[in-house]
Parts: sequence; C-alpha cells; structure tokens
Amino acid sequence: MVALSDEEVQHVARLARVALSTSERDQLRGQLSDILAYAEQVGEVAAEDVPPTSHPYPLVNVDRADDPRPSLDREAVLSQAPRAEQQRFRVPRILGEAPDGEEA
Repeated sequence: MVALSDEEVQHVARLARVALSTSERDQLRGQLSDILAYAEQVGEVAAEDVPPTSHPYPLVNVDRADDPRPSLDREAVLSQAPRAEQQRFRVPRILGEAPDGEEA
C-alpha cells in the first residue's frame, strides 16, 4: 500500500495549480493513495507475455465505401436556404470584418 505524505499531496496540488485546504489535502491523501494502490495491482496483473495495446478492444473500420451515389437536387436544396447566390449557400461572415461595401 502506497501512503502519500502531506508534502507529496501538496506537490501534486502545486503541479495541478490547485489550492487545497488542510481538510482537502487530508481527504485527497487517502484517495490518491488508493489510486496508487490500484495502479500497483494492475502492474501485478500485467505480465510480459501480454502484448501492450493502445485500445482494450480491436478497432474495426466501420466507414462505408466512398462510392458516388445520387444526391438531392441542387436547385431544390438552394431554394430552401435563407440566402443563396451563384449556386451556393450565402452565410454570414464569422471571421474578421467584412470588406468595404460587402454585406456580412
């Protein structure tokens, strides 16, 4: 069992830039000690014959094939937009100021 000292808890709090009261340090000392004890248990289970993994489950690509297929009619979609011009959606500028004379 790992038992942290008050100085170690203060050091962790300082690294995390967290101000702790004495009662909070006392409470966290026990909780952090428990976390370290659990980490030790995990270390005991991990054996050299177990390969390291980045994920607990095997990853499978679930993306569909990128095949062209029919989509909505452009004119029908643009007719539903609040503003459109030159066969595109017209949206408000979100970065910087609009150039002189251009409506944002």
